[in-house]
Amino acid sequence: MTRTTKGYILGAVAAVSYGTNPLFAVPLYELGMGVSSVLFYRYLFATIILGTIMLIRGDSFRLARRDLPLMVLLGIFFAMSSVLLFEAYRYMDVGLASTLLFVEPVFIALILWIFFHERISLWTLISIAICLTGVVFLCNPGEGAHVTATGVTLVILSSLAYALYMVMINKSRIRHLSGSTLTFYSLLFGMIVFAVRTDGFTEVQPVPSGLLPWACVAGISIVPTIVSLLTVAISIQCIGSVPVSILGALEPITGVMFGVALFGEILTVRASIGIVLIILAVIVLILSGRRQHSK
Repeated sequence: MTRTTKGYILGAVAAVSYGTNPLFAVPLYELGMGVSSVLFYRYLFATIILGTIMLIRGDSFRLARRDLPLMVLLGIFFAMSSVLLFEAYRYMDVGLASTLLFVEPVFIALILWIFFHERISLWTLISIAICLTGVVFLCNPGEGAHVTATGVTLVILSSLAYALYMVMINKSRIRHLSGSTLTFYSLLFGMIVFAVRTDGFTEVQPVPSGLLPWACVAGISIVPTIVSLLTVAISIQCIGSVPVSILGALEPITGVMFGVALFGEILTVRASIGIVLIILAVIVLILSGRRQHSK
């Protein structure tokens, strides 16, 4: 298997696994747990599980002092993307939230253009325009769907935070670290955000008793966290942040499937148009990238 093929496969796995967030989060909300408490347990158990796996495998925890500030920032970006997305689930259908999160490739293209002076093509601008049109449709998806301006704003900010996270892995000095090391410290330093939000962890709610709540905590710690973060870090190192973000098309599809199939959410015509437009925007981005590469 070539490095490029490996990157695309892992990128797809990362997208699908991250799309399972609402599958585990929504039942915990329905049991009365708040966003900060759900995410605290998600990060805590993910850090413990991944750290244990790394110890058993003999992986390195070594982190140079000069890399520490970047890793702290990386952890904060990822944690904020989680907080904002999970808060958005309270204001809009999870399927729509997962789809709107897919504006992330556009943010990455803009960040690379503004801060790294990578040329932005006409087709990329067209992609951005199509994507924003899709967002407009999602903001007013029609009767039956649950969506608010607050939810849309939270998802867009979540997407921006995750875009910054991916660009940092691809463009900063810490890109030389292994996927497991990057993931471990992202989770560990991400706990800073929850320490602030829960007043030093004193406001963290206990996990409700029963098999379902603990199964959801275990699931959210492993699938959309450890699996997704590990695969996305390795994939970015193989093929770069833009292709990985494009593979994120599988993420909203996963979210919509869970939202409709398990949570009784309604997929309206306007929402469907918004979804198609956002995915079309990314397809345009893919084709423009291939065209530039072939020149």
